[in-house]
Amino acid sequence: MEEITGSGKSRLHFLHLRCKYNIIEYVSGKTTTEGALTMKITIMPLEEAIGKPLAHDLTQIDAVNHKKSARFKKGQVITEADIPTLRDMGKEHLSIMEMSPGDVHEDDAALALADVLKGENLRVTGPEEGRCNLVATSSGILWYLAETVNRVNQDPDWVLSALAPHRPVLEGQTVAGFRIRPLVLEDYRVERAVAAVRGSKPFTIIPFRPLKVGLVTTGKEIVDGRIADAFRPKLDEKLARLNGTCIGQRFSTDSVEDIAAAVTGFMNDGAKIVICTGGMSVDADDRTPGAIRSVCRKISFQGTPALPGAMLMLGWAVSPVDGEDVAVIGAPACVAFDERTALDKLLPFIFAGMEPGDLVRRWGVGGLCERCPVCHYPSCSFAAGS
Repeated sequence: MEEITGSGKSRLHFLHLRCKYNIIEYVSGKTTTEGALTMKITIMPLEEAIGKPLAHDLTQIDAVNHKKSARFKKGQVITEADIPTLRDMGKEHLSIMEMSPGDVHEDDAALALADVLKGENLRVTGPEEGRCNLVATSSGILWYLAETVNRVNQDPDWVLSALAPHRPVLEGQTVAGFRIRPLVLEDYRVERAVAAVRGSKPFTIIPFRPLKVGLVTTGKEIVDGRIADAFRPKLDEKLARLNGTCIGQRFSTDSVEDIAAAVTGFMNDGAKIVICTGGMSVDADDRTPGAIRSVCRKISFQGTPALPGAMLMLGWAVSPVDGEDVAVIGAPACVAFDERTALDKLLPFIFAGMEPGDLVRRWGVGGLCERCPVCHYPSCSFAAGS
């Protein structure tokens, strides 16, 4: 018998190895209230190992390509189909991990959590090396409660990591990964994590809808041809990510009546979003907010705690075509020259058919665009909906 002990601050970890014949018993001691797990590693012939998990990785050498890699992973359950490959690797016996009653293998633990985490427009991949992922099957907004993740991670042997909630994601993107840290975990701790998720909303992707967008560009200087509009190409790039189509661009003076007429014209053409650029500041000639108010049944907000784009405005009008809501957006001049603005935070919500509501007032956290030399949006804090 050999005992190895070590200490650090208030924690004590010890490893106890007991060798007897071909059995090694592994005891992991902890200072938590969860207790210790006991696993038994047994060496047995290949045929007897079928249906049992490996105690360690098995490496296969590829002489043709001059490389080696783990052909079988620690914890992988041996099947009858694996026997020929194992014999080709020169194996006649395997070290098998035998779990105690009430233990849950890492793969089964991850799959149990996957069952309750996965909501609409998501698929599960894995388990691979004990880890499962949630992958988006549609582009849209990632929606979940942050507290759900925090509750699972209260157990130090669970790992649940996710992208920030309320942010846009693309089809095929991994949005969350989860596993247990040890190879096995007590069943009640798996059930506790599952219960923590089942008591809240699962992860969901709210898909983007294919919407028609009209662009109203305001400013007498643009109408008179003194300067050229720079926003239309940027808008086309944004809409490509969101499954949207720009059905046209109208130019308007700073007259409230002219702007309102341009907005109404797009609504008659079936637009579900009308974006009015320019004229959103406090200058005497900036009258776009007044025009938006004149055509909308309600104003959701005017002004956001995000930079650039603090003067952003959202109102809702009634479509004369089908009676549905039309989002009328007032976009400040910065949208023409800044790569990302508060408009980029708003558009995903509109395309997902959501009213951002009080979330807008929380955009200040992560809402300062860093203007990176190479823009990584939406893989950045500015994309998060807070």
